[in-house]
Amino acid sequence: MARRREGADQVLLGDPNRFTSLAAIRSFTGLVPRISQSGLTGHHGPPTRAGDPGLPESVFKAADLARHVDPTLASRYHDLVVNKGKHHNSALCTLAAMLITRLAACWRNGTLYELRDTDGHEITEAEGRTICATRYKIDKTDCAKTIIRRRSQRLKDTTTSRRDQESLSAPAAGSSASHSTNTTPRTPQRT
Repeated sequence: MARRREGADQVLLGDPNRFTSLAAIRSFTGLVPRISQSGLTGHHGPPTRAGDPGLPESVFKAADLARHVDPTLASRYHDLVVNKGKHHNSALCTLAAMLITRLAACWRNGTLYELRDTDGHEITEAEGRTICATRYKIDKTDCAKTIIRRRSQRLKDTTTSRRDQESLSAPAAGSSASHSTNTTPRTPQRT
């Protein structure tokens, strides 16, 4: 599967040797999370969408196909969806980043992509399909448990937007005594 896609993805990626590292290739695909940092805090956001607009889609689709053939990718997908409760698309983004890293390493080394089982032994495509279908099948009960876990986690999150969150470290602008809460109009005094 990866051998058939190699030419098309290499056209979109260009020369993989122009990147300084495999992390730079992953970043170019636009499938890595955007990181927002400020001081000591930070969080991961949506994918960066950098690079060629067609590349993320083709690698995403290739990862979806590869998880049915490559036992190492199927194992990772199974762990993300069943054990960690990730959504199908989120898990595929992770697999796509793994797959493009492996393909780029193969292109750099001038080797073909080799299917291996989780123990590291080389296998055929038919053996890979059999392993993926028997060991890493996700049934409907697993999906239902994941949906329930995600739904309960959303209900636990009390803040829905950034406006609802109060900053504990930033001081208020001005004194609270200067703002009167009394809304009754004052009558002028005669002297």
